[in-house]
Amino acid sequence: MVFNTGAALLDAIVLSAVSKEEEGTYGYKITQDVRKALNVSESTLYPVLRRLQKDNCLEVYDKECGGRNRRYYKITPQGYAQLWLYIEEWKVYSGKISKFFEEVKHE
Repeated sequence: MVFNTGAALLDAIVLSAVSKEEEGTYGYKITQDVRKALNVSESTLYPVLRRLQKDNCLEVYDKECGGRNRRYYKITPQGYAQLWLYIEEWKVYSGKISKFFEEVKHE
């Protein structure tokens, strides 16, 4: 993609991906889900997950899987509130950008 992805958009997409799993989900799956919208590496994603956890938007717990612990991320009520703010902002922002592009004269 030629457009840069800002931190807020990446946060919104990560929160959206995590919110789809009621019991939470783990880093690799989050990466795969986010990649449906953006080309992002795991090394980019983990700092985002840590920041969202620090901001109380995600809670973290470990769960045994195949003889080892896997770290799971679950959206918090504060995370849902932030996600809804992002969604509303995105509707306004993307609507303005789309309208702007639709006004381009075709030759």
